[in-house]
Amino acid sequence: QVQLVESGGGLVQPGGSLRLSCEASGIIFSSYTMGWYRQAPGKQRELVATITNNAEINYADSVEGRFTISRDNAKNSVFLQMNSLKPENTAVYYCYARHSIISDRYYWGQGTQVTISS
Repeated sequence: QVQLVESGGGLVQPGGSLRLSCEASGIIFSSYTMGWYRQAPGKQRELVATITNNAEINYADSVEGRFTISRDNAKNSVFLQMNSLKPENTAVYYCYARHSIISDRYYWGQGTQVTISS
């Protein structure tokens, strides 16, 4: 059974930082592109960042330079360091895993709430 378990969300003031973690089980982690998506109330889910199994990274323009995605294959984990957070970054953040070859084999985590507010 595949599980993606996120942690690290919470409430932080504008300008603050958070680090999200996602631990995967039930997959061969090194064979998967990992990523983070987010969904704000009333909006569609959108890409935040992805990192391939070859460590190629892609960011949404809105987070480039403020967010950093990384992965630790030994720990089956992917991370998202978020700095200089803004109120518009408030959303549920979802961990995502997609097989690097079998593109229709993908999984989602349950999401973790990130709220940026003073």
